[in-house]
Amino acid sequence: MEQKKSPPKYTAEFRERGVRLFQENRGNYSSDNAAFKAIAPKLGCSPDSLRIWCQQSERDAGARCIPKRTSRRG
Repeated sequence: MEQKKSPPKYTAEFRERGVRLFQENRGNYSSDNAAFKAIAPKLGCSPDSLRIWCQQSERDAGARCIPKRTSRRG
């Protein structure tokens, strides 16, 4: 039986470096998505990982709101 691979564990310093690289270079790309796709391979991580780190960094800094869940009652 084959075991699932667990995602690589990145240190806090590595994630901070990735966020910093994104923030410093995002203006060189046509969109944030293009920046994630270009920068992530240079770091050796996926664009989605870099995106999540950047979103978390923005939330931690108070620059990004956490969406509120709404209940649907019918």
